[in-house]
Amino acid sequence: MRWLARFAGLACAGLAFAALFANAAVAQSYPDRPVHLLVAFPPGGGANFVARLLAQLLSAQLGQAVVVENRPGSNGNVAGEVVAHAAGDGYTVLQSAGSLFTVNPHLYAKMPFDPFKTLLPVATITSDELLLTENTALEPKNFHDFIDYARRAKPPLLYGSIGNGSEHHLAMELLKEQAGIQMTHVPYRGGGPAALGVMGGEVAVMFGGGSATPLVQAGKLRALAISGRKRSPLFPDLPSISEIYPDYDVTIWQGLFVPAATPPAVIARLRAAVSVVVRQPEFAEKLAAAGSGEPFATSPDEMVALIRADSERFGKVVKANGLKLE
Repeated sequence: MRWLARFAGLACAGLAFAALFANAAVAQSYPDRPVHLLVAFPPGGGANFVARLLAQLLSAQLGQAVVVENRPGSNGNVAGEVVAHAAGDGYTVLQSAGSLFTVNPHLYAKMPFDPFKTLLPVATITSDELLLTENTALEPKNFHDFIDYARRAKPPLLYGSIGNGSEHHLAMELLKEQAGIQMTHVPYRGGGPAALGVMGGEVAVMFGGGSATPLVQAGKLRALAISGRKRSPLFPDLPSISEIYPDYDVTIWQGLFVPAATPPAVIARLRAAVSVVVRQPEFAEKLAAAGSGEPFATSPDEMVALIRADSERFGKVVKANGLKLE
């Protein structure tokens, strides 16, 4: 993947340059006005909660307001395109799930922009395992029974997701493939609407994060399993799907990105501030309480390696299931 190699080179070389040769005046003067944080998902979901929490704590580190703007659509393409075409001055920052880089280029027949040429990574901020949740009126009460139920269902059960091409969508496609079941996808515009769709019986089941956790805790949705390889501290009795299907593992992450023309010194300043926030106990505690994952800090090299690995893995899922969007 030549473009990913270039992306890695830009990220690592740029940050190395910042560390060695950054203009001190640029780094010290940034920011001198509010920073706009564009979120690729609508209000009501886990990504929005993370953005609001991050903005609050990041404002204290930067000494300027961080203003959250929700720009949902096309699995992150809408917000990504806005940031890609913004001035490279550090005042327009994208918060996105990794799927903008690891899924969309495989899924969309024509991307509206090339994220690898127009955006640069700043930092990862959270990682999260998804909850497999169902409508409480359904017959199965645990994961094993649900798989049997889905296998027998005629017509196939409907399942919701936060949107076409989201990791939530591909998590279910991967489960279908490994469990040998059929279900029909119904995309929603974000985690909040999808969770309400399951609760109201429009669809039977979904993978959810911060949008589903409070509804499970309130008894309005039933949780069946965890998508990652480790059990959730919030729901220790729920099995990890990998306990039954060893090759199954879906852990999603969110990160910050800026326009490719952003000066290395500004990226370094922003990354340093984010690093402080991600390591604050308050950040971890509030994420855990909301069921919105946990802090996830990586080096630039690790972030690029993560994008490369996830792109390969999700690309195979997209191809195997013949998924394509215009």
